Amino acid sequence: MNTFIKGMDLSTLPEVERCGGKFYDNGKPGDAVSILKSYGMNLVRLRLWNDPYSEDGVPYGAGTNDLPRTVAMAKRLKAAGVDWMLDLHYSDFWADPGKQTIPKSWRGMEPKALAGAVYDFTFSVMTTLASSGLLPTITAVGNELSNGLLWPYGRTPNFENIVLFLNAGIQAVRDAAPGVKIMLHLDNGGNNTLYRTWFDSYFASGGKDFDYIGLSYYPFWHGTMDDLRNNMQDLALRYHKDMIVAEVSTGFTLEDYASYEKLASEERKGMATKRELAEKVPYPMTPEGQSTFMLDIMKLIRDVPENRG
Repeated sequence: MNTFIKGMDLSTLPEVERCGGKFYDNGKPGDAVSILKSYGMNLVRLRLWNDPYSEDGVPYGAGTNDLPRTVAMAKRLKAAGVDWMLDLHYSDFWADPGKQTIPKSWRGMEPKALAGAVYDFTFSVMTTLASSGLLPTITAVGNELSNGLLWPYGRTPNFENIVLFLNAGIQAVRDAAPGVKIMLHLDNGGNNTLYRTWFDSYFASGGKDFDYIGLSYYPFWHGTMDDLRNNMQDLALRYHKDMIVAEVSTGFTLEDYASYEKLASEERKGMATKRELAEKVPYPMTPEGQSTFMLDIMKLIRDVPENRG
């Protein structure tokens, strides 16, 4: 994309709507995608899980983001004139630095067979989207890959297998949809040592070329804004890749939602933003504080060398 990306992950939106969620703009009800687009959103991320159901067919929840639901949401975005990014987790549920679980149907496979499964799955997904005129602008091959993917075989520091799996996914995207840009995404955007070590190891192990470095930045856990700035500036000059802050957020309230959730205490995740986390962030947990944080993030990204942000 040639324009500055202002994106949101709307993977869970259809499930929220099915549960009765409503959206408003200054008190006036409206379609969530249309409202967000009117305020500048120009890219939506949609995650894809291989088989987000138990062996008894019970959905895992959190959007139940299988291929049919992803296709349906992609159609909605196309009708609204909004581009989208596909986020391939290569797992049946959340894949992140704390867990990268092999899909049920791939269990028992050795690394070479797993790489073949990655290729076949990715190629099938991309050709399905292409046949419907729904190709994404960007595809993330794997999600938050800091500690690898498809554990235990692709867990860091085993870059031989990490590259085996990622090369299979990248090649499948290139074969099925040559015009789609490819992103490799890590978490902990303020940790320059992580990014240097990971991408140096990836390229040294024969990793295929790609288009974007993706970063997650949560100020509660991922260092200061200066840490993020220094990392992105270094990455721009070291790898000469465009970068996307693919995940970022801070809170706008410290309110406790217990009265809304109506859940037992052991079922709750806690307040919107826990006080012990809020204390780590130099922005107040208010709408104004959140707005200032996002404006500062966007300026930081725009200032990355070589116009790489």
